[in-house]
Amino acid sequence: MAASLLLTFSVGCTSSTLIRSEPSGAAVYIDGSRVGSTPYTHSDTKTVGSSTRVRLKKEGYEDFEAVISRNEQFEVGPCIGGVFLLVPFLWVMGYNPEHSYELEARTSSAPSSM
Repeated sequence: MAASLLLTFSVGCTSSTLIRSEPSGAAVYIDGSRVGSTPYTHSDTKTVGSSTRVRLKKEGYEDFEAVISRNEQFEVGPCIGGVFLLVPFLWVMGYNPEHSYELEARTSSAPSSM
């Protein structure tokens, strides 16, 4: 029973979001660490109000930075758990299901020749 409660608690506290880029295949950095390429599913157990830095890098495109916050969408599971244990209220908000970003092509800074 303890293992079941622990599993329910840990799964209920997790929030996930799909990070997409146009074009796809950009390297994804979460809080400074490379974690994969787009499309990438990010999950964590941070508490309400926490933020996560996202950086996307792709050759030929400008680096893109964004911050996603753990206050974008109401989570039903932790709310129900919070009624019984109170602590899950720290995870009652989560990420939106998806974050999509359009990368801008890098422009050449070389002077044009006449």
